[in-house]
Parts: sequence; C-alpha cells; structure tokens
Amino acid sequence: MKNITDFSALEIRIASPDSVKSWSYGEVKKPETINYRSLKAEKDGLFDEKIFGPIKDYECYCGKYKRIRYKGIICDKCGVEVTQSKVRRERMGHIGLAAPVAHIWYFKGAPSKLSLLLNISPRNLNAIMYFSKYLVLEVDTDEKQSVTEQLAVDIIAAQDELRESSKQEMQAVKDALAADKKNLKEKVTNKETLQLKLTELEVKAKNKLVGLKEQLAVQLDQTKEIYDTLGKMVKKIKKGSILSEDEYLKLDEYNAASFMRVAMGAEAVLEMVNQLDMDALVERLRNEMAETKGAKRAKATKRLRVAEGLRKARIDPSWMFMTVLPVIPPDLRPMVQLSGGRFATSDLNDLYRRVINRNNRLKHLIDLGAPEIILRNEKRMLQEAVDALIDGGQTRQSRRRSNRRPLKSLSEMLKGKQGRFRQNLLGKRVDYSGRSVIVVGPELSLSECGLPKDMALEMFKPFVLRELIIHGTAPNVKSARQM
Repeated sequence: MKNITDFSALEIRIASPDSVKSWSYGEVKKPETINYRSLKAEKDGLFDEKIFGPIKDYECYCGKYKRIRYKGIICDKCGVEVTQSKVRRERMGHIGLAAPVAHIWYFKGAPSKLSLLLNISPRNLNAIMYFSKYLVLEVDTDEKQSVTEQLAVDIIAAQDELRESSKQEMQAVKDALAADKKNLKEKVTNKETLQLKLTELEVKAKNKLVGLKEQLAVQLDQTKEIYDTLGKMVKKIKKGSILSEDEYLKLDEYNAASFMRVAMGAEAVLEMVNQLDMDALVERLRNEMAETKGAKRAKATKRLRVAEGLRKARIDPSWMFMTVLPVIPPDLRPMVQLSGGRFATSDLNDLYRRVINRNNRLKHLIDLGAPEIILRNEKRMLQEAVDALIDGGQTRQSRRRSNRRPLKSLSEMLKGKQGRFRQNLLGKRVDYSGRSVIVVGPELSLSECGLPKDMALEMFKPFVLRELIIHGTAPNVKSARQM
C-alpha cells in the first residue's frame, strides 16, 4: 500500500463513475441509520458495518469474532471485516442512481461549464434540467421537408373546411327564415302586421348572415396565422434547439412533431454531451475566433477554454453527470447520542436520506411502468435532492431542519471561514507549554537546544500517541494517554 503522507503535489479532477465505484466498499440501499432499540447500524443503511467497517475495534456486527487475533477475517454470518474502527473514517460507499443527475457545480456555477460547452443559455439549461423545456436531440431533414409540405396542404384543407362549415350554417339560417315565413303567413291574417313581422325576421336573418361572414373571415385569418407560426417554428428547429412545453404540444397537435426527437432532464443533456466530438469542437471554435470579432469572439474564447481544458485533462464531459453518487465515510458525518436518549446527527445524513428515499421511489415507479409525467416529476425531485446534498447554497429552497436552520451541504462544509480547510486544516492551535523565555545553557553547543522531557512529551503528544497505537503498545487513544 502506498504511503499517503508521502507526496509532492495534489491533482484534483472530475471523477468518473468507475472511479467512484472503485472507491466504494458497497452500495447504500436504505435510508436508515441506526436501530433506535439495539443502537446498532442498520444493514444496507448509511452506517452499515459491512460497507464501512466495524464500529468497535476488531469486533464484527454479530459478535462471532472478537479481539485482534481475528484481524482481516470477514465474518461468514454478518459479512463484516474484523479490523480497526478507524477505517470508518476512510471507507466510502455509493448510491446507484435510477436516472442520471447533473452535477450542480457544472450547470449552475458561474460561468456554467455545460452551458458554454453546449452553447445553451444558463436559463434554458436550467429549464431543461428541471423538466420545464424540451431539448431537440435529433432532426430528420427529409421528414422535416415533408412536414413543411404537409402543413401547406393542411392550411388549404382547414380553410376549405371552415368555408364549407360556414356555408352550411348560412344555408341553415336561410332555411330557417323560409320556414318561419311560411308559419307566419299561416298564422297572421292582417297584412300590415304580417309585413312588419316578415321584415323583422329578414333583418334578424341578415344580421346572422353578416355575423357568420365576419366570423368566417376571423377564423380564416386565425388559421392562416397558426399555420404560418407552425411553419416558421418547423423551419427554425434544428439539433440543439429548445422548445417550451406549449410549443411542443402545439406542434404535436397539428402532427408537425414527427421529424424530431425531443427529451427533458439530465438524460437529454447527457445524450447531447455524448454526441460531442471534442476535437472537432475545438477546431471549429478556433476558426470562429479567427473569423469573428467583439462579443462573438469573446464567447468563442470562453467556450474554447472549457473545451480545450477538458480535452487536455482527458476528461470525458459525460463525467459532469452522475449515475453513481459517492457516500462519504460515516465518521465524517457522525451520529451522537445525547443525554435523554435523543440523537444529534450531521446534516449530511438527512440530505443523503432524502436522496435514497427519492431514488428508491423512482426505481419502484420505473419497475411498475408508471406514466412518463409521474417519472418526470420524480426525476426532477431526485435532481433537486442531489443538488441540495452537493451545494445547497445554489438551490432556491434548501431543506431546513425543524428549528428553521438550513441544512449544510458538502460544499458549504468545505468553503468559507468556517469551512473544513480554513477552520480545521489551515488554522493551527498554539501550544502554550512551549512559550516560555529561552535562556542560554553553558553546557550546550551552538547547534543544540535543551528541552524538558515533560514539555517535549506535551508538545509532541499526538505523534507519540499515534506511534504507541501503531506499534500495538496501546489499543486506543485513551489507554495511550494513561501510559
């Protein structure tokens, strides 16, 4: 095994799904943490000993193997490896997602890397991710031509149908007028009254006919406008176009959507990313930079920087989407029992629990063959749950605890003054045992320094305790302190 403390530099890059699986010791399938009666970790849960290692040093879950002499044995009953409990700070798990999910850093960050790569505005990309707009993935040019021609035929047919319908209504008004006149002549004998009532009927019928003609003119104009709009939409649509739900439904209503394949959500954007040829894209952007000026050149420069960076680092753009979600070690998201039997838990456990619940529900609905509209809603909720876990600060409504405090995501735990790096790793505590006045020692040479043994032990206590545990002199920190 490599010595992880012996290195000269660190390289941070996007992890591939295979890398995430290689880190993992097992899949977390259930949202449970611990059993509140036995206070033991639930199997396949967020604290499972089989995945993350034993809670007690050299003791398996069922208690069949205890003590250091069984070190390295995997219990045949509970499947837990007999080893030190400190592995629970190192071992990771994973969640196999039922649908691909986009990483919030790459589609919501500023500037949005996915937005630049695909040349889609951040607002539209956001709408596609959260299932409110469609992305056109494929366009059949021959079918598109036939749809355009069919629309030209359909408008004539629709207008003819309106004229025929209007003609029939007008004829019905004329027939009704003739029938009313006949009835009136049979009932009314007075000539003046008859003439007056006949004139009244004719005026009413004339008004109805004028109204029908005006209605026909309006309907013909509306039909022409609808088909003209549809024709323009069809002409503009190409691979990578964005359509609102109303636009797509309107095209589908008039049988003008058969020439294209559309989709929503992270799956649609992932398919678009998989179709990218990075070498060709870089070449095209370089040519664009050479030929254009101003805002177009600036945009091409930004896009080229992202594409060139991914290509040089040999990063597949599809890695910006997650099909496997890593689960950090349980000792980095602890659960502590308080006095009174209650538990205090890390916010990450709540966020992971929500992801697992939604993922399991989506898997169940897919198995049941649920309607597409229900699956869409579940996929959107899964995307939102993963967004809240990775970076809750960028989501519009991050989930809150019962005390109204927003939950801290992984990104919020790392960044800022109170984050892991600045608060815990870079900030050093001062040991005042070594702050006394330095005096000369006549018996020491210039290259020597006199230090009391107790002070040296106090200053180097963490290192001494570590060595005592490694060499097996003491079983744990508490015993090492007492030696």
